[in-house]
Amino acid sequence: MTLRKPEWLKINLVSGEKLEAFKELKQTMRGKTLHTVCEEAKCPNIHECWANRTATFMILGDICTRACRFCAVKTGLPTELDLAEPERVAEAAEQMGLKHVVVTSVARDDLADGGAQIFAETIKAIRKRLPLATVEVLIPDFLGNWDSLKVVMDARPDVLNHNIEAVRRLSDRVRARAKYDRTLELLRQAKLMQPDIPTKSSLMIGVGETIEEIIETMDDLRSVDCNIMTIGQYLQPTKKHLDVVNYYHPDEFAMLREEGMKRGFSHVESGPLVRSSYHAHEQADAAKQTIAANQ
Repeated sequence: MTLRKPEWLKINLVSGEKLEAFKELKQTMRGKTLHTVCEEAKCPNIHECWANRTATFMILGDICTRACRFCAVKTGLPTELDLAEPERVAEAAEQMGLKHVVVTSVARDDLADGGAQIFAETIKAIRKRLPLATVEVLIPDFLGNWDSLKVVMDARPDVLNHNIEAVRRLSDRVRARAKYDRTLELLRQAKLMQPDIPTKSSLMIGVGETIEEIIETMDDLRSVDCNIMTIGQYLQPTKKHLDVVNYYHPDEFAMLREEGMKRGFSHVESGPLVRSSYHAHEQADAAKQTIAANQ
């Protein structure tokens, strides 16, 4: 049986000047033949974020080699590897006047390095055009290839993000090829490589986990010194994807934020419509301040 969406999950569309800003950003993306995870993953915050001139660029094409049961991004065998893509992303970020740039990708298990070099080149290209902007990367797990991770870390993003997505018990059911413990190890390795770079991970809830399991996931992330955590409600993108098992109330999200902050995260973004890159700039600032204070 399909659950009825609660009142607090209604998405507000934009109008007036914000609508014009939304349209302008969309034209920029199309004009430079770029993809965004905002569109591909059907993010509920796209109108709010784009109206505020923030977007998450998705590099390495729009076809993913994995078929996670929660994700709306197309799955198949990618044919695209555009070496000019980093420069176009940087041009778009400059044109939009971004202060915080988020870059993610599809999983590219067909590539020897998983796309790590393109990530690194994108970071460098953005820095060249926008030296004052901060750059956050949301990376795949590179199938546990830490040499690929090092390529990204050596480019020194301001935030290294890799999502855990689901609690341990449900991870194999929710994600394709990704492993719960591999995610934790990636975050641990990132800290060993560059201790001063904040790490971040996201958990989606509503697929059958318990509150106790959510808390355990927080503890697991803190055990590898993850600095930032985001928690959001899973929404079924199509009928082919996982069913929503339950909807959490905003008060429960507020409670989870408090639990996370008690455990030492520098920032916890927790709410029904929260996604990994929601309010990303504020998260990065909080993490950097906390790391600097502890050094």
